[in-house]
Amino acid sequence: MKILVVGGAGYIGSHMVKQLAKAGNDVITLDNLSYGYRDAVKYGEFVEGDLGDDAVLDSIFRSGDIDAVMHFAGFIQVGESVIKPAMYYHNNVVNTFTLLDAMLRHDIKNFIFSSTAAIFGEPDYTPIDEKHNKHPINPYGHSKLMIEQVLDDYDTAYGLRSTCLRYFNAAGADPDGELGERHVPETHLIPLILQAASGRREDIKVFGDDYATDDGTCVRDYIHINDLCDAHSLALQKMMKEDKIARYNLGNGKGFSVKQVIDVAKEVSGNDFKVSIEPRRAGDPAVLVADATLAKKELNWQPQFDDLKDIVKTAWNISLTSRLDRKSALKKFLKKQKKF
Repeated sequence: MKILVVGGAGYIGSHMVKQLAKAGNDVITLDNLSYGYRDAVKYGEFVEGDLGDDAVLDSIFRSGDIDAVMHFAGFIQVGESVIKPAMYYHNNVVNTFTLLDAMLRHDIKNFIFSSTAAIFGEPDYTPIDEKHNKHPINPYGHSKLMIEQVLDDYDTAYGLRSTCLRYFNAAGADPDGELGERHVPETHLIPLILQAASGRREDIKVFGDDYATDDGTCVRDYIHINDLCDAHSLALQKMMKEDKIARYNLGNGKGFSVKQVIDVAKEVSGNDFKVSIEPRRAGDPAVLVADATLAKKELNWQPQFDDLKDIVKTAWNISLTSRLDRKSALKKFLKKQKKF
């Protein structure tokens, strides 16, 4: 198949590009490099351009028979979305409309959408299945749910088939050591902890140790990046074969507390580091765990990295061997902040 991966220079997208290419697919990556990195795209063709640029999209779609589009180019920082909602609605909603309408102009009707557990908001129960009420509590979650609703309507009206995959906590890195997580600023727990373990961060802050959990800290469901990509590949195959829409929650179905992640990071790295207990953050649920039963049943998907130690180990290994240019990443981040 020939697949366009939008946002393929980012964390999840770059791992997806590698997996698709290794499976024999013809892959084109579109990324404006506002968050992604050119050196992360190691396979297929690369086009630098914006998701919201009709001319760029038309040029790509005219260049060959593209079978499907995978969309990873959403902005993802919850806190930032509260401060800068216009930025999130413009990129995550308006620009996605531009992409979908370009697909329709060129009769491309297979779409994989990178969604999020944030569409559920504060959980009514856990583990969270696909039937759980959807009441997002921040612009990021709202923007993703809006597109899911749009995709329902585009299916009915235009026959555009889509699969939405709701991630819980993507984690880990390419076991081959080629790719890893590179966010600036970093907001994900495991890389933050590993920065403390490697001495690049003074301490790791734990926000609240008085939750109604076994050790008092928040519990989250971590899914390895390769398992996440496997689910995307399986979802695409199923959608192309059955020609219908689908929605899946993706996680290991296991919860690990912040303290458990810290303990595992200390074991994997062999290093001790300072842990600071801070007050709770507003809007942090005590437990967020996925019920991925539907994905396992319908996609025949089974996570291979279901042990937290194995997930952390892949992230630690890439942090030791990577030559990522962090000064360049910081410069890019500061430039983006001025833009908005």
